[in-house]
Amino acid sequence: MDVVLLFPGQGSQKPGMAKDLVDAFPAARDVFDRADAALGAPLSRLCFEGPADELTMTHNAQPALLAHGAAVWAATRATIGASVVAAAGHSLGEFTAYHAAGSLSLEDAIKLVRRRGELMYESGVKRPGAMAAILGDTNRTIEEICTEATRDAGLVVPANYNSPGQVVISGEEAGVERAMTLCKEAGAKRAVRLKVSGAFHSPLMETAAKGLTQALELASLDDPHFSVYANVDGQPVLKASRAKESLLAQLSNPVRWTDEVALMAARYPRALYVEMGPGNVLVGLVKKIAPSLATATCGTAPEVTQLRELVAQ
Repeated sequence: MDVVLLFPGQGSQKPGMAKDLVDAFPAARDVFDRADAALGAPLSRLCFEGPADELTMTHNAQPALLAHGAAVWAATRATIGASVVAAAGHSLGEFTAYHAAGSLSLEDAIKLVRRRGELMYESGVKRPGAMAAILGDTNRTIEEICTEATRDAGLVVPANYNSPGQVVISGEEAGVERAMTLCKEAGAKRAVRLKVSGAFHSPLMETAAKGLTQALELASLDDPHFSVYANVDGQPVLKASRAKESLLAQLSNPVRWTDEVALMAARYPRALYVEMGPGNVLVGLVKKIAPSLATATCGTAPEVTQLRELVAQ
């Protein structure tokens, strides 16, 4: 059975995450011990105990989610590793995908996403912005709506093409508010502001580009052992140089998750798509994009056991 790994992004974190994993699997505990050592801070305690408001902070949520995904991978790799044909991750999750593909050591990956989170937060302070989820179809394209809202009120762009009927917009607060109004007028069911510290995946994040470039240069990236599909264009990446380019571009460009999943579905229509980390957000999006795909979640100790048994059959 072919397996495609999916790694979630910011928003999936929650207190208690991965606690049962490290209690059940020594390989998972080792991941969190190494993550704590790499950061010089008790990331594991924050994941296991919270508090939620501290865990949700961008510079904490990103390494927390990477550590959880890496712990799941460590606990399942011996059983499912030979079956993995590709990986993808949503925003922050793309870094976890490169770790799973052997491009980034755990220590480099953890430090890199901690720095990414810090830079994104700092950009949000320098250039305050907002994000909003647009749910339901509109009778105008989201691009047209954002162009009009930018002209009327302030810069706003599509940030996440998550699935049919779910797009996230990002930009200056006035532009986002205007776009939300226009989307509802165009037939959207709901337009919901997101609790974020900045206008992620928009030009407002360009102030973080220099710092992320430096962080990527400090990290040692190798060619991935299997294809990692890129958020920026949905295409498979097999070279470290291209990985660096796509991870940097992702910072201020939209996550094209719908295209990404569609391309993977065309290439691997019979694979099992496994969300590795807390929750089931990505599995839900995959089912909207390509309903025929087989999916599974793997973020808890029982789910690790189930996945091992399923792939070993």
